[in-house]
Amino acid sequence: MNISSNDIKNLALEVIGKEAAAIQKLSEHIDEDFVRVAELIFAGKGRLILTGIGKSAIIASKIVATLNSTGTPSVFMHAADAIHGDLGIVQKDDIVMFLSKSGSTPEITVLVPLVKRMGNKIIAMVSNTDSFLAKNADYVLKAKVESEACPNNLAPTTSTTTQLVMGDALAVCLLQMRGFSQEDFARFHPGGSLGKKLYMRVSDLIDRSNKPSVDENENLQSTIINISSHRLGATVVINSEGTLLGIITDGDVRRMLEKGMPAENLKAGDIMSKNPKVINVDELAIKAFNIMETNKITSVVVLEKGKYIGLVHIHDIIREGIV
Repeated sequence: MNISSNDIKNLALEVIGKEAAAIQKLSEHIDEDFVRVAELIFAGKGRLILTGIGKSAIIASKIVATLNSTGTPSVFMHAADAIHGDLGIVQKDDIVMFLSKSGSTPEITVLVPLVKRMGNKIIAMVSNTDSFLAKNADYVLKAKVESEACPNNLAPTTSTTTQLVMGDALAVCLLQMRGFSQEDFARFHPGGSLGKKLYMRVSDLIDRSNKPSVDENENLQSTIINISSHRLGATVVINSEGTLLGIITDGDVRRMLEKGMPAENLKAGDIMSKNPKVINVDELAIKAFNIMETNKITSVVVLEKGKYIGLVHIHDIIREGIV
C-alpha cells in the first residue's frame, strides 16, 4: 500500500493526539481509590507484585523497574507463568497488582481467585471497570481508554501508554511519601554516568600528588616549565603564606606573548587571572563540570578547609564518564 509522506505525518500526528488525549483524560481518575492504593503500598510490610499478560506484562515489568529504583520493593510475575508455578513468588505480606485492559483474559480470570485464596490484597489497573478483574479486586486504578491508536483498534497502544503513565504517577507519589532523596537515588543507581553524577565527588577525582603552583614572584620561564611538567594546562599562584592569589593557564601565557609584552621581566603575579573559580573537595564532581561549562574553562581550583590542594581538570571528568 503506497501512502504519501503527508499521509505518514498525519497518521503519526493522529496517534500522538489520541494518546495525548487519553493521558489527559487519566486526570479524571486520580481519585480517592488512587490515594488509597498509594497509602496501601506505602504502609505495606511486603513487596508489590505486578503481573499481567501480553503487552500489559511488558508495561508491568517497566513499572517494577521504576518502583524499585525509587524505593518501593517490587517484583514482576508473568500471569501465564504464575499459574504454572511462579505463584510461589507471592509471599504473605505482598500486595499483587494486575495490569489488564479488558480485565477478563483467561490467565487473569484463573490467577485472581488463586491470589484471593492466599489472602493477599489485589489492586487492578484496568480499563474495563465492569470486568472480572475489577469486580474481584480490593482496589481499582482506572486506566480507562476509549480506543487504541491503532486504526483497527486492536494493537495495544493507547491502553499501554495510559498504564505506563498511571504507573509513573503512582511511583512518583510513593517516592515523595517516602521522602526519597537524591542520595537515596544515588545508592540505587551506582552505575553509569547517572550514578556518577549523583555520588562521585571532587575528592574521587583529584590527584593530590599533582599540585601545580608557583610563587607570585616566579619568573615567566619557570612558570611555563611548571605548567608543562604537571600536564594540567595551568598552575596556581600562591604567596609565601600559601594563600591562593590566582591561576595561570597556558592560554594566559599565549595571550600575553601575542600582545608582545616583554617576557624577561614578567613575574607570575603579573599575568595571573585573579579570583579563580574554586570548588570544595567534598562537592559533587558534576558541580565542577558545571562551573567549567558555565565559565568556559578547563580547570577548577580545589580547596580543602580553605587551602589549595590541587586542580580538577575537564579530562578527569570525561575520563570517569560523568558527562
